[in-house]
Amino acid sequence: MEINDLTPAEARVWRAFATGTKVDFRAADDEDPADGASWGPERSVRAAVLRALLLDGPREDGEVPALSLAGARVTGRLELQYAEVGHPVRLRHCHFDEAPRFYAARLRELNLSESVLPGLIGHAARVDGVLRLTRARFEGMVRLGGAEVTGSVYLESTRIHAPDAEGPVLQLNQAVLAADLWAPGLHARGEVRLNGARVTGTVNLTEAVLDRPGGTALQAETLTTEADVLMRHAEVRGRLELRGARIPGRLDLSHARLANPGGTALRASSCVIGELWLREGPVVRGALNLRRAQVDVLFLQPDVVADWVQLNDLTYTSLIPHEPAERRLPMLEMGDSYLPFTYEQLTAAYRRIGDDDAARVVQLAKQRRRRRTLPWYGRLWGHLQDVTVGYGFRPLRAGGWLLSLLAVGSLAYGLHHPPPLKPQEAPDFNPVFYTLDLLLPVISFGQENAFSPENWYQTLSYVLIITGWILATTVITGLTRTVSRQ
Repeated sequence: MEINDLTPAEARVWRAFATGTKVDFRAADDEDPADGASWGPERSVRAAVLRALLLDGPREDGEVPALSLAGARVTGRLELQYAEVGHPVRLRHCHFDEAPRFYAARLRELNLSESVLPGLIGHAARVDGVLRLTRARFEGMVRLGGAEVTGSVYLESTRIHAPDAEGPVLQLNQAVLAADLWAPGLHARGEVRLNGARVTGTVNLTEAVLDRPGGTALQAETLTTEADVLMRHAEVRGRLELRGARIPGRLDLSHARLANPGGTALRASSCVIGELWLREGPVVRGALNLRRAQVDVLFLQPDVVADWVQLNDLTYTSLIPHEPAERRLPMLEMGDSYLPFTYEQLTAAYRRIGDDDAARVVQLAKQRRRRRTLPWYGRLWGHLQDVTVGYGFRPLRAGGWLLSLLAVGSLAYGLHHPPPLKPQEAPDFNPVFYTLDLLLPVISFGQENAFSPENWYQTLSYVLIITGWILATTVITGLTRTVSRQ
């Protein structure tokens, strides 16, 4: 392309390229590039001119060429698929008439910050530096699936609204980022896809708004990071899908608003997470699925827990903040299935911090939940163990029953002594030890075999004997269960 074929605006950009000089067509810093469709030829640049510059632009000895342009209207489509561009590309505050194509291109740096674009096509592109889309506004899909960026991808306060999109509005699936995905304040209306992406640094979605009601707002299955995923104060309307993700640092959902009524709000099943923080926010609207996840530190406030929680085979080392067992148990008892492993996990968490009382409360709740799965005779025996000794976790309760029965028997037989079987050989009658003889099935004080009560006193003796055997059996069963848990 000859310089004589250029408009004055294009000639200015052409001359500045060789030295990397910035060309700024803006009349004021606060101009809105959304109005760029009305900009005239004095600040319009054809995409073909930019392509010619990037592929075969002028050079000057001792200078580093770069395309640095602000406040321009880019007409036509910038076609750079499969191209190798060894210069920085900085097109800030610009208005694009058509979505640029960088499919499988290799770029030194790409900066489209604060520009307005109808979309971006960059599948399988490689950027040897940073990719900046800060505060850019897209009216179509941003396609970066399979892209490789040796630096960070910046999407701070970027807005993506693609009402006619037939797929995810932001595609970073299978992308490889050697640093961070930095997107605080990102606003995406439609699905954001990070399936299989590998991020060496942090994924920062703090204060992001991901809006796809009734669908998947963030699809990040098998996402792998080497640091954190930060979603503090984020608002997610739709499913947050993290199945199989690997996050060795922190998945921080503090103050986040998760809402997918009637569906799953957060699915983090089969994940490996260093720390999961779900706290200080409103109640999750929708199900919380942590099945088969492995979490080192689980920071979970009961007030945030959803109406439906799936914890099958979830493992965690620490559970914070420390809460009474009664506050934790409701999330274990949701649904119709009995999941003993969830109770064992909670018990172990309490025992690790030395709260044996809370651990016993959880184990008692486990036995009560298990009882509902038994046939009628098993439930009857379970109720008996529960009432008498609390399944062995309330052993003092058996002592209370024994003392009560001892008092009843001692009073009854103290007021009406049973006649001796052999008056000449019988010892002196003692109502307390006689009652103990009836209650205790093994120990004998010589009273039971020496006296024979009559009428209803005989019936009372049968009741005391049967009750004693039941108490002894339930105590032994409960204590055996308790010892086996130690």
